[in-house]
Amino acid sequence: MKHMLNYAEYIKMFIGLLAIVNPFGAIPIFITMTVDENRSQHHKTINRVAVGVSVILLVSLFFGELILKFFGITIDSFRVGSGILVLLMAIAMLHAKTSPIRQTDEEADESIEKKSVAIVPLAMPLLAGPGAISTVILAVHKSSGIVHYAIISLGILLLSLVIWVVLRLSPWIAERIGATGINVFTRIMGLILAAIAVEFIAYGIKGLFPALA
Repeated sequence: MKHMLNYAEYIKMFIGLLAIVNPFGAIPIFITMTVDENRSQHHKTINRVAVGVSVILLVSLFFGELILKFFGITIDSFRVGSGILVLLMAIAMLHAKTSPIRQTDEEADESIEKKSVAIVPLAMPLLAGPGAISTVILAVHKSSGIVHYAIISLGILLLSLVIWVVLRLSPWIAERIGATGINVFTRIMGLILAAIAVEFIAYGIKGLFPALA
């Protein structure tokens, strides 16, 4: 039976998830995609993005491990794969770029023509993309029990609230700190993300090859 994690571990999970989602880095793309919306439409889009992110990550929380079992994927193999995925995202963030894992140039061009961009591509894959989903699934596996699931669920809801606040303030943030400030923040998040990715890979390799531990 797995023991409950201490609060420092849950805080670390939340910071890692926040770094992966990186709502500040999504501000320029969000502004570009919603430039033609009026105030009411703008607020509806933000609400849908926040709700979409929470639903996607909560589904991953409760059903992610079942999907792994269905495909016969071990958690250690998933750790290594997720670590590589997150590391590629971190490298892109260190260059202040949007990783192709989140959104390709073709998808970005296509999304500009869509009437509603709240769920696709903003909520997924731009914010709650493969990296965030992988992180949630790995977080679940660290412990068990109702309290463990409840704390992670609260973390996801808090993350969605942060996304909602950041997007509501996006015009003000973009005006005050500009592209340079957003890029600096993105690079800092990328550095944190790189460290988390290395940890994922290291734990996964230890599990796959116990002799190396």
